[in-house]
Amino acid sequence: MCHVTPSGFFAALGMAVRPLLGLLPAALLAADAAPRMLLLDGAVVGTEIVAVGERGTILRSSDSGKSWQAAACSASAALTGVSFADDARHGWAVGHDALVLATADAGRTWTRQWQGENLQDSFLDVLALDPQHVIAIGAYELFLSTADGGKTWTRRKIVDDDNHLNRLSRGPTGTLYLAGERGTLLRSADDGATWTRIPAPYDGSFYGILPLDQRTLVAYGLRGRLFRSTDDGATWEPVANDQPALLAAALRLHSNTVVFAGQSRALLVSRDYGKSVAPWHAALTTAVAELLETPDGSVLALGDAGATVLPAP
Repeated sequence: MCHVTPSGFFAALGMAVRPLLGLLPAALLAADAAPRMLLLDGAVVGTEIVAVGERGTILRSSDSGKSWQAAACSASAALTGVSFADDARHGWAVGHDALVLATADAGRTWTRQWQGENLQDSFLDVLALDPQHVIAIGAYELFLSTADGGKTWTRRKIVDDDNHLNRLSRGPTGTLYLAGERGTLLRSADDGATWTRIPAPYDGSFYGILPLDQRTLVAYGLRGRLFRSTDDGATWEPVANDQPALLAAALRLHSNTVVFAGQSRALLVSRDYGKSVAPWHAALTTAVAELLETPDGSVLALGDAGATVLPAP
């Protein structure tokens, strides 16, 4: 495991991206122990789970989050995003200090693949389209992509302002979606080569677009705002929610139940494909940065409390 001194990085960057309520104290992680440190993202890789977080932490679990082992890495910056190609071997992790890490053995070992000259640049999410094509996004319209598995990376400007680009997602037909600050919603139908704006239902920050099928999307963001579209973002309808906490993560389970989570104990569940939400009374009281459905059907919440296994709602 790789460590540096924690810095409260969300506050230091002056932004609310995958925002939590602060860093937990540094903690050593013994093999198989439940991680009690800030974890910011994760991915299901075949029958295993890989999670990343503060101080260059990369963890692996082969039993749906019940126990964890540290992966070998050479990084020390906070890691904010991780994604794997469909081959379940090639993966990428990104984070602060303009850092991109790569693995070719399903997350067991990681190497530094790219690092920008400006160490103030911070990546916030990454999406592996296949073993060759990867996109990474971040603060102040940071956008980087590779078409050769990371041998070379190209930085581009895809928006005309300096808004933070918060999260990438991919629909069932391959359409890419990007959510960001100040009503930034984008769509790409050509694997990120070009991007078009999606009309935003409000001008505040979005933290993700969850594609439910070819046409149905749910966008989520600040103050518990939720919007649903059935025409691929051409029009939106608000989803009533009386919990005004920021929503940072969303997940569609194999059962088609949809769950949302974020700050201030915000846990919501939808059993009608995102048309309405209700409180999800799960035993978790800390902020959540990411949700995963584990191989055994549980829900794994990553965030302030590390990794918490919850029964499916």
